[in-house]
Amino acid sequence: MAFSLLPVLLHCSAAAIMAWGFHWLNQLPLVSKQYGWHYPALTVLGLHVAFLAMIVGLLVDFAPSLKALRTFKRVLIMVAMPIEAVITSIYWTLITFFPNLIKMKATADGAPIPFLPLSVDLSLHAIPGIALVADFLLLERKYSRRTVARYSIPTMVACTVAYGAWAEWCARMNGYFMYPFLTENPFAIRLGIYAGSATVGYISFRILNAIHS
Repeated sequence: MAFSLLPVLLHCSAAAIMAWGFHWLNQLPLVSKQYGWHYPALTVLGLHVAFLAMIVGLLVDFAPSLKALRTFKRVLIMVAMPIEAVITSIYWTLITFFPNLIKMKATADGAPIPFLPLSVDLSLHAIPGIALVADFLLLERKYSRRTVARYSIPTMVACTVAYGAWAEWCARMNGYFMYPFLTENPFAIRLGIYAGSATVGYISFRILNAIHS
C-alpha cells in the first residue's frame, strides 16, 4: 500500500488539537478537587478514545501491513464515533439554547467556573467527532452488515452502562454530576437520559455507516 501524507496530517493535527484542549482543562478549578478528576465527564472519556484512535491511525499510516493495528483502529472507531455523536449533539444543542443545563456555574466551594474559550470548546466538543468521521469516511471501509448486526448494539449498551455506573458513582462521592441536567433530575429520569443518549449514538453510527460509499 502506497504511503500517503493526507492521513498522517489528519491524525497528527487532530491528536495535537485534542491534546492541547485536554491540557487546557487543567486550568479549571473544579477538577483538581473532585473525585474522578476530569473523568466523570463523558466529554473527556470520549476525547481519550478519539485521541487513541488518532494515534493508532498514525501507526497504521506508517505500518499499514500490520493487520492487528488496523483491526484495533476499527474497534476504536466503532466505540468512539457514536460516543462523539452523543457528545457533539447534546453539548452544542444545550450550550446554544439551554446553557444552564450543561455548564456548571461554580465549584462546590463557590469558585466560579468560566466559559471555555471557543478554541478550547471546539477542540473538546467538535474536533474529535469531525476527525473520526473524516477518518472513517475517507480512510476506512464501511463496516459489514454482519459486523454492525453483531457488535453495534452490544458496544453501545456496554459503553452506556459503563459510563452510567461510573457517573452515578462519582456523583455519589462528589454530591453532584459534571452535567447539571443530570444533577437536577431523579434517577428514573437519568436512566431515560442514558438510554436516549445511547439511541442517538447507535442511530448516528448506523447512518454514518449507511452513507459510507
